[in-house]
Amino acid sequence: MAESIEIGLAPEGVQSLALKRANRHGLIAGATGTGKTVTLQVLAEAFAREGVNVFAADIKGDLSGCAAVSDPPPAWASARATEINMPLTPEAQPVVFWDVYGELGHPVRTTVTEMGPVLMGRVLEATDAQEGALTIAFRLADDWLNEGKNEGLLLDLNDLRALLTYLSENSEDIGKKYGLVTPQSIAALQRKVLQLEMDGADRFFGEPAFKLEELTRVRPDGKGTINVLASERLVQSPRLYSAFLLWLMSELWEELPEVGDMDKPKLVFFFDEAHLLFRDASKDLINKVEQVVRLIRSKGVGVYFVTQSPSDIPETVLAQLGNRFQHALRAYTPTDQKAVRAAAQSFRANANVDVAKEIQELNVGEALVSTLDVKGAPTPVARTKVRPPNSQVGPILPAQREALMKANTAGRAYEKSVDRVSAHEILSKRAAQLAEAEAREEEREAREKEATKASRSRSGSGGATRSRSTRSSSRTTPLERQSGRVASGVFNTIVREVMRGILGTPSRRRR
Repeated sequence: MAESIEIGLAPEGVQSLALKRANRHGLIAGATGTGKTVTLQVLAEAFAREGVNVFAADIKGDLSGCAAVSDPPPAWASARATEINMPLTPEAQPVVFWDVYGELGHPVRTTVTEMGPVLMGRVLEATDAQEGALTIAFRLADDWLNEGKNEGLLLDLNDLRALLTYLSENSEDIGKKYGLVTPQSIAALQRKVLQLEMDGADRFFGEPAFKLEELTRVRPDGKGTINVLASERLVQSPRLYSAFLLWLMSELWEELPEVGDMDKPKLVFFFDEAHLLFRDASKDLINKVEQVVRLIRSKGVGVYFVTQSPSDIPETVLAQLGNRFQHALRAYTPTDQKAVRAAAQSFRANANVDVAKEIQELNVGEALVSTLDVKGAPTPVARTKVRPPNSQVGPILPAQREALMKANTAGRAYEKSVDRVSAHEILSKRAAQLAEAEAREEEREAREKEATKASRSRSGSGGATRSRSTRSSSRTTPLERQSGRVASGVFNTIVREVMRGILGTPSRRRR
């Protein structure tokens, strides 16, 4: 096994990335069209070749090329390989395709419960008041689960909608225990859930839920697997895109065991269009992201953010990214010029490189590179001609993608959705039973009223008094009727206590 992967050639020599320090995270930045995607592909295929699994969001479809051999390679790739004396060795890497919408990859789902209130609030673009109502809804569901009640199973958006309706109808009683919930907040959340459903996100929430083992599976041939998330459509819903990737990163942190520093990472996680994660994010959310990024390296996971400018990443997170690949930046405005200066100051100085100047003069396929060496120290920045990929540059054909999907038996297990009994079915049945009971109660009271009139005409006021007394004693309040009913049926789901982690996702999964 190699100790490092080659990035390209600089005047100072070959630039490489030490596998032992690949879990110290990284940044790939640069203006549109400067070569960020090719750099990402070079890193992804190199990691896979060395037995490191990769997860990457594919915004344009180009990363699918990792699954095919470029035959013949494009002229620019051959010319660059010759120029830097790094011959091409055409080779495809193992690739598995995933897609939230189940169109360009195997379906990837999670449950509403697993997503948690923090990330669901971000997906729904909830206000502070609405986030409070959502937190109460999740707490109520968690309490029900802890009591062994399937009413707390929030699997899909129908379940969330049913729970919000329950909160609205019982807000006074729930407010006494959990806090005030206003009808306005619930109504607004209901509308946002409906909009999310209309955008197609209902396909993401449900079962079978995505298993993290898919990302850490070890291949018998020793290679790593490149897991490609088809994101051309997903990125059009920025909140869902960023929340999904953040959920996945959080799940990895919660579920993977501590391994410390390994000779190579278990998984490298590429977060493309990273600015979407931090846009309009609250300070609290940014702090939580920074905490996850800081701690997840001890689980053997490296996180690499891909974006246009380093200024897209909050400084507290940027400080955690030890491996830097900076493509050209354009300084057309004072804000752009400030971003250039900030980027230049983040590199370890090199007397032969004027970073602030050269960062604006880089050609397509060139980058200022600084990585951590084996001892953990950043290498001096070097103007590097990035090597071309050994796999195909550009997307593969639909028929090739389909053939790869059919060959992946593990992925086919997610093709058919499962809709088991959960909050929606149970609360809907309970509401129907309650409505039926109230209808019977009203009918009974009507009959009593008729009987009372008849009794008055026969016996006078004395009989009426006894009738009113009898009717009064037989009535029950709506709260008593509600609390007196329990969902029918036998539930075979084994539920353990729900404990939520940094981002509100459960710390222990329910099987």
